[in-house]
Amino acid sequence: MSDFSQQAADHRKGLLITAIGGLALTIDIPLIKLSGGEAWSVVAARGGMTFLAALVMWAGLRLFSSDRTPVIPGRTGLLVTGLYGIAAISFMLAVFHTTTANLVFILAFNPMFSALMGWLLIGERPKPQTFVAMAAMVFGVGLIVSDGLQAGNMIGNALALFTSLMLSLIITISRKARTGMGFAPLFAAIVPCLVGLFMVGGPSGVVLPQPGWLALNGLVVIPVAFWCLATGPKYISGPEVAMFYLLETILAPVWMWMIFSEAPTRLGVIGGAIIVVALVTHSLWQLREHRRAARTLAPRHPM
Repeated sequence: MSDFSQQAADHRKGLLITAIGGLALTIDIPLIKLSGGEAWSVVAARGGMTFLAALVMWAGLRLFSSDRTPVIPGRTGLLVTGLYGIAAISFMLAVFHTTTANLVFILAFNPMFSALMGWLLIGERPKPQTFVAMAAMVFGVGLIVSDGLQAGNMIGNALALFTSLMLSLIITISRKARTGMGFAPLFAAIVPCLVGLFMVGGPSGVVLPQPGWLALNGLVVIPVAFWCLATGPKYISGPEVAMFYLLETILAPVWMWMIFSEAPTRLGVIGGAIIVVALVTHSLWQLREHRRAARTLAPRHPM
């Protein structure tokens, strides 16, 4: 297989892995809400369950695979793990201090931040098509925010914006490292777990009326989602990874509407449709470009 064919295959793999992670992440907030717990109890329990799932996954990998790649690859891995821990805390607090729509719509600025950070920090200039897609998504987010931002809490909105910046920085650092960071967000879950336990006064202070929903979230959904999203930058660019975080922007409000009757507004639907079209169009364009390059530069038999 030629280098360009391998690049195309890796790009398709990256798109698939990241898409799975983005889709899984869309049910995170609904499962948190279904647990009925207060903020710090959920932060502690969700973090502890995710960390437990990470240990099980790591043990299984060591037992059934010959892969001995470091779980936390060097200082960069430690940095990414620490940043994931901070982002997890700010995200969870934002869930309880602003509306679901505001949270996911503000997080939708992730691709713009990732593109700018990638350009400034690692010299990965976005292609014009990426700028066009980002402009369309920013316009879609603007429609949504203009219709609903005033309904949220300013502290929660600020936490959401901080989380978006942290995720963009994480994606950029991971992209520069070009190594697997799949376990970094999972082991980072011990940070919010310990902080949450401190805030509620220990395990006895954790109150969860419906713990089953949070167990599904912490033991299955979050490990799958963040392992995939953290592995994506190994194969695709930062802005592309960030775009798949936008699936939560579109689908989380839909799940909240179906479960809790939080109906989306007309502008919300229009803005969401613009974001989805931009995301899908850009991804299809990227696949087409890689396939065209692979066909053009593939070795040919002499006549």
